[in-house]
Amino acid sequence: MANIKSQIKRIKTNNARAARNKGVRSELKTRVKTAIATTGQDEHDEAVVAAVRRLDQAASKGVIHKNQAARRKSRIMKKAAAS
Repeated sequence: MANIKSQIKRIKTNNARAARNKGVRSELKTRVKTAIATTGQDEHDEAVVAAVRRLDQAASKGVIHKNQAARRKSRIMKKAAAS
């Protein structure tokens, strides 16, 4: 354990951010999986829009890199167009 006060605070904030980011990443996986798995056209469009919106939000918050968000959106759209 750190002895320096600022380092103790840094450890606490890092743990809090890691927990928050873990939830966001888990939601991203669920949204992407749902977008790919849905079959009805209306449901599929809504799921794709929701997944893209969450990817953009995660990228803007710094949870994932903007290029990773772009790559994942591209793959979702490619699979959506193929089905």
